[in-house]
Amino acid sequence: MFQIDIISRTPVYEQLVRQTEKFILLGILKAGDKLPSVRQLSAELSVNPNTIQKAFTELDRRGIIFSVKGRGNVVSDKALKALEVSRRSEFSEIKDKIKDFALAGISRDELHKYIDEIYDEMGEQK
Repeated sequence: MFQIDIISRTPVYEQLVRQTEKFILLGILKAGDKLPSVRQLSAELSVNPNTIQKAFTELDRRGIIFSVKGRGNVVSDKALKALEVSRRSEFSEIKDKIKDFALAGISRDELHKYIDEIYDEMGEQK
């Protein structure tokens, strides 16, 4: 399920965090689902266990997962809400990017077209 890009400039723990968040947003991981153990993921991905633990600690800090004694790490029932809040906080970055696009001569209609294409690919309503 998890894959690491060893040539990526993104740290391995952050790749794991992003993949976990994406799996939750896509419905692959749901509230109450157990994540693989640190040892299991470490062996599967050939990654230092401390790196896996760092990713899990970050996900826990963000409210995406929590640890259950004797059961391991589990997807939080508030994970989707936490991700929604997190993504909404990124709106200011998107706003800055859109300003850059406008300054570069990219029209509003062209931006709308790209946004519509993305939502159509995902099967979402406009």
